[in-house]
Amino acid sequence: MKTFAKITPLLKENIPKILFGIFLLFIIDGIQLIIPKIMQIAIDKIGTENFTSIFLLKAGLIIVVLTAVMTYLRYFWRIFIIGVAWFIDREIRGDFFKHLMKLSANFFNRIKTGDLMAYATNDLNAVRMLIAFGFVIGVDILLLSIGNIFFMLDISPRLTLLAILPMPILSVIIIVLGKKIHFGFHKVQSSFSKLSGKVQESFSGIRVVKAFVQEESDLEKMSESAYEYVKESISLIKIQGIFHPSFILIIGISMLIVVVYGGEAAMFQEISLGEFVAFFQYLGMFIWPMIAIGWLVNLYQRGTASLKRLNKIFEVEPEITDKDVDSSISELDGEFQIKNLTFRYKDDLPLVFDDITLSHEKGKTLAIVGRTGSGKSTLIDLVTRVYNPPQNSIYIDNHELFEIPLKVLHSNIILVPQEIFLFSDSIAENIKIGKPNVTKLEIERVTKLTRIHREILEFENGFETMIGERGVTLSGGQKQRIAIARALLIDPKILILDDALSAVDTKTEKGILQNLIESRKNRTTVIIAHRISSLQHANQIVVLDHGKIIEKGNHAELLKKNGIYHDLFEKQQIEERLEEA
Repeated sequence: MKTFAKITPLLKENIPKILFGIFLLFIIDGIQLIIPKIMQIAIDKIGTENFTSIFLLKAGLIIVVLTAVMTYLRYFWRIFIIGVAWFIDREIRGDFFKHLMKLSANFFNRIKTGDLMAYATNDLNAVRMLIAFGFVIGVDILLLSIGNIFFMLDISPRLTLLAILPMPILSVIIIVLGKKIHFGFHKVQSSFSKLSGKVQESFSGIRVVKAFVQEESDLEKMSESAYEYVKESISLIKIQGIFHPSFILIIGISMLIVVVYGGEAAMFQEISLGEFVAFFQYLGMFIWPMIAIGWLVNLYQRGTASLKRLNKIFEVEPEITDKDVDSSISELDGEFQIKNLTFRYKDDLPLVFDDITLSHEKGKTLAIVGRTGSGKSTLIDLVTRVYNPPQNSIYIDNHELFEIPLKVLHSNIILVPQEIFLFSDSIAENIKIGKPNVTKLEIERVTKLTRIHREILEFENGFETMIGERGVTLSGGQKQRIAIARALLIDPKILILDDALSAVDTKTEKGILQNLIESRKNRTTVIIAHRISSLQHANQIVVLDHGKIIEKGNHAELLKKNGIYHDLFEKQQIEERLEEA
């Protein structure tokens, strides 16, 4: 029951539709069971005094009408039950996506995109098929089997016992092969996840593959993944392939017994010819339940294997939650304090920060500099709760960070990272993604601030230019400036640029940062950058090194200290002069 816990509430919601569909199925099976009885009566009438061609015609018409009713009702049970399956499929897909959206960045660091794609495609499809046909097949098998046996017993208990004698063999086949199918399908899904991951990785990194002339090597790796998937699939199909022939063989043996002993009983008038034909038809109707048992086992094992895989994802608890929030907090001003922050990613890893303290006024510009690996980006990840900091170490507007609802935190803080993600849409749509109803004038204003406006107009379609997947048709600097423009459009209380101008030249970077400082006089701005010359106008500059704040102050104050900041500034000045020479 734990396996089905996720879909049980959805099934309960749709009980009336499911029951009505099963009711229609009950009528259909009843009609199927009546038809051989009508044929029995018609055949037994042949050669008697009461037999007429009109009677035979009436019997034929009744069978045709009943068959038409069955066809009509089959259409409707499919509408109800398969319709419910699609509804549940939609709900589970929605819940799956919502759940992924709640999970922390750390979860996505641990799991491959290909695995998630496999969960969202193959596994969810297997669950839908189980819901769509599992109940129907189970009920159909039960009704037809009981009905068939009832009518067969009514004709001849002895012949019925002989006919079902080979049936227990089915139980052995189902038990043995069912477990193998379950584990086999699990292996197929795992290999499909690896294949999906490899495909996604190859497409995403196609430019790197081509740049290093690794097409053949990548194709070989792809072939290995595809071969593994095919091998596991064939192994599963071999097991599944035993089901149907085995069932047909058992039914064939039963039919042979009925032909021999039933024919003899008819000859000695223990049963009538009509009863013999009807009995044979009832036995023939066992073919579908026998095939359906194999299909049901297959669907059940596939569906439960997929549900177990999906449940593992649903059971992952978000690390970042609104557990102890103050719901009265609805807006932030932008003042923040860091008090005695000590942090490491895991207990067995070295400290990233060792007892650092920092305060910053709202409406001011803070710059964070430091050597590679000094913890600049990690500090931002803690402030924005990409990772949870220790309790009582970070405050915004005198609110402890965990008191601020995540929605409020993320709507008031916009982070522009170094690695930019743009959607396969127009430039305008990418800029206004956070503010869909914005005017064209506002879009033009923010693109002028980020010095990308003129370059956009040079494109043939201007702001309506389609930029391809991940903005592949744009340069790195263009992507970064578009990303900053969409952040400025929202005008957040706190704007964080995490080395978000690394791909533009020094002159353009200085101009953009100057525009930002002037346009955001009443807003807090945090800038992480390697080029110190661009940060001279920041109100406060913090230098990080080996998990500690080594220096802080404004540009002039830090130069006078002749410390790390001074050394970095002098070094970059020399590099800039060499580039200009």
